[in-house]
Amino acid sequence: MDTLRGHDIVSEADDFDHVGDAAIETPAAIGSDERRMQVRAYNYWASLLGDRALPSIEDLSPADLEDFGPNSVLLDFSAGIENPAIVYLGTALRRECAITGSIQYIKDVPPRSLVSRLTDHYLQIIANAAPIGFEAGFVNQRGADILYRGILMPFSSDDETIDFVFGVISWKELASDEVADEIGREVDAALRCSAAPGTVTPIWADGPAADEDDISTLDLTGMESPAIDAPLADWLALARDGVEQARTSETRSHTALYRAIGFAYDFALAAEAAPDDYAEMLSDAGIKVQARTPLTAVVKLVFGATYDKTRLTEYAAALDHAKAAGLAVGTFADYLASYDGGLKALIRDERNQRRSNAPARPDRKTTARAAMKAAAAIDPVAIATDDDGLAVVVTRREADGTLAIVAVLPDGSDLGQRVIMAAAA
Repeated sequence: MDTLRGHDIVSEADDFDHVGDAAIETPAAIGSDERRMQVRAYNYWASLLGDRALPSIEDLSPADLEDFGPNSVLLDFSAGIENPAIVYLGTALRRECAITGSIQYIKDVPPRSLVSRLTDHYLQIIANAAPIGFEAGFVNQRGADILYRGILMPFSSDDETIDFVFGVISWKELASDEVADEIGREVDAALRCSAAPGTVTPIWADGPAADEDDISTLDLTGMESPAIDAPLADWLALARDGVEQARTSETRSHTALYRAIGFAYDFALAAEAAPDDYAEMLSDAGIKVQARTPLTAVVKLVFGATYDKTRLTEYAAALDHAKAAGLAVGTFADYLASYDGGLKALIRDERNQRRSNAPARPDRKTTARAAMKAAAAIDPVAIATDDDGLAVVVTRREADGTLAIVAVLPDGSDLGQRVIMAAAA
């Protein structure tokens, strides 16, 4: 039976693996030349986030990813989630699954093949809106015992809807029960290893302290708030001390994280009262304020500009919530502790509120159809075809009953090939 190992990116207990980390691009410390493929894939996914809630599908080109592209598959959910289209299937996965011809949809995947195991997990990523890691063993179509590990990562075409999922899978064929046991122990050890300073690890549901509660009182000596008129540098030093306390806390408790975020909020309030000093700090750190998310600069100053980008975005959203609620200095940590569901729920609610307040986006289908209705006709002689003389075009019936060509799909596009195959079926 499969063992699902997935987790929402906003899991709080695992936040402490990231406090004081280097940039998200830094690979995880699971060996040097033997870093696990799924960790590298996760770091790549996170590096594409930028200021978006989800990476853009336009930034992904699996065929160009020499490291894990051959072990990857890209699913297209834009036409529905029951039977997603397979936009890309890496060469290594093709060989393992004995797929020699073209394959269009997940339902066309050979049963008991490695890619078929994705159907157990891809619906979870739609629900969680975050990368999902998993591992399991099964007997494949050749009768071989296979142990595999994978990660599925969401992508979007509009920064809101998860309409693409990118999966990376590695596997080993087991020769005996003894070998299977050994690989299982290796996988468990890798998942539970402590991240070294300056590294980032993906989030696994059953990782260390995933559900750990506070078990001891933090040492908060020297963590008292400065006087209200203290220099801004004192507020920043206090906030950074809070981050260090959270990073070194043996309990990896919510209390430590909430206190660090609370200090960051206090610094944000102090920065408003000392704009010149704040501007100088930002300039010295090489940090620019983003008009859409100004509090991201505060979080970068406190947690570090090279800190995990996903966490920076989440903590900035938390500070936005506190500011909108008009919370006073020294109150945000307790507010987080008493919030139903904690930080994770607060970030979820803040994002939902932003979506509900955002102006409605124009319907993409309606906009596209309007563009085609207004498009100028294309001379058929100017249309490029493939080596077989084929091209996929969009036509429009004119008022006189004739058909005009108004658009053509790029030669060699995956969508064009699917249209040709559908038309020939």
